[in-house]
Amino acid sequence: MLTARERRRALAGGGLALAGMLLFAALATVALLRTGLAARGDPLFDPYLWRVLRFTVLQAVLSAMLSVLLAIPFARALARQPHFPGRVWLVRLLALPLGLPVITGALGLLEVWGRKGWANSLLHLLGVPEPISIYGLSGILLAHVFFNFPLCARLLLAGLERLPAEYWLLSSNLGFTPWQLFLHVEWPEIRRQVPGMAGLVLMLAATSFTLVLLLGGGPAATTLEVAIYQALRFDFDPPRAVSLALLQIALTGSLLLLLSFLSGREEEGTSLTLSPRRPDGRTAGRRLADGLTLALGTLFILLPLSAILASGLKADLVRLVSEPLFLRALATSLAIALPAGALAVLLAVAITGLRLTLLETSNGRGLTARLARLAPGAASLILLFPPTVLGTGWFLMAGPSRVESVAPFLVVTINGLMAFPFVLRILEPAITSHRLRTARLAASLGITGSNRLRRIDWPGLKRPVWMGLCFGAALSIGDLGAVALFSSDRLITLPWLLYSRMGSYRTEDAAGLALLLALLCLALTLGGTPAGNRKPSHDS
Repeated sequence: MLTARERRRALAGGGLALAGMLLFAALATVALLRTGLAARGDPLFDPYLWRVLRFTVLQAVLSAMLSVLLAIPFARALARQPHFPGRVWLVRLLALPLGLPVITGALGLLEVWGRKGWANSLLHLLGVPEPISIYGLSGILLAHVFFNFPLCARLLLAGLERLPAEYWLLSSNLGFTPWQLFLHVEWPEIRRQVPGMAGLVLMLAATSFTLVLLLGGGPAATTLEVAIYQALRFDFDPPRAVSLALLQIALTGSLLLLLSFLSGREEEGTSLTLSPRRPDGRTAGRRLADGLTLALGTLFILLPLSAILASGLKADLVRLVSEPLFLRALATSLAIALPAGALAVLLAVAITGLRLTLLETSNGRGLTARLARLAPGAASLILLFPPTVLGTGWFLMAGPSRVESVAPFLVVTINGLMAFPFVLRILEPAITSHRLRTARLAASLGITGSNRLRRIDWPGLKRPVWMGLCFGAALSIGDLGAVALFSSDRLITLPWLLYSRMGSYRTEDAAGLALLLALLCLALTLGGTPAGNRKPSHDS
């Protein structure tokens, strides 16, 4: 459907985007390998390195297990009770921790579960002397479950709600007991989803940085990401940082390979009924049990969010927002987040254009078609390199004397690359659908080039592009990983300012900054969310 000129542009733009991403990661890897090979001795036999690796894997495995195990009863209870006041808001609440800046969520958890938090204060009144410790392995697991359990519950709920209504009708006619319903109807769907979900949480926990930095509690509870940061920023031990970074690449590569095997096939039955009527969940005892399960899960999510709001409102917000340092950090955060979001959008558009053009050229067959299907996966290989690993490579490449001058460019690029896989999930379906709807008509009318972009493509795609930009900027503005390596007096962002206030025990200011940062991310997320189909577009 494209003209020869448009096809050449799409191939060139997508190829350039893919090559640029891979080159950026490759140069960082070369710097790591060069420093590692030049180091004396063999740091791979360092006991500290292997102790950090063991703890990284241990906390990631436990986080995945706990998140999935807690999500299963919560999702089942929510699926069994399709109608109750506030259900739609409870489902929306499950998405909130995922969009919350990690450092803000960590501060909320400290307010609830910390030494002087709400939970310990209540237990102290009951005569129990501070039994809860949020630092160390227990705190890391608590934080990871807070962020990942709602995600798993939401994914499981979507799978259970996709089950055909005929399954429930047949099970009701056969008189299945609750256990038989679980075993023969729900469990096959849960079993299909659990490996992929567990692998995803495993990946997120293994590359966690901010939570472990705040809640690790010392060398005994340190992951590879935090150890890399400490080796560069505090010890300035490049060989050890390189060894840790190479181990991190090997670990993330293994997890990505595991994810590719664990992703299950979509096995949905066909259904003629639009509204399924489940036979379970109607008795008073079942409703009470489900209500208790949902109440406990909701309380676990709401308590840290409420603590952020309550503690933030106690701070002197007027003074905070008028401080020159806050205004500078806000300007720096926006100056990093918006270009990073735009970079993620440009990369997603270019890679999607490359894939669609290759598919059109090959008519869906042959080597070109296989390359088209591999393009998004090759671009997503950037997930092999967490922000701290990429930052370490470029830190070594630039050198301590020049790193400050190139730090803003590196932070923007790293944050944009980290946001790219998520923005691609938003833009690729929208662009593909738009191309299928409009390509033939545009070609028959002879609308090409800038006219097509202005009259057809932009009106139809401006909403998903805006959504991708806002989502990418929100991910970037709450990130601490890349900024932690390159922070200086000239490069201070809101997360770094918040972390600094927490480190200097200015808890009231930290609470106010956490609330402001959360509101900023929420505004970006809501700004990119469609307000509804007020008026259909011309290409609908």
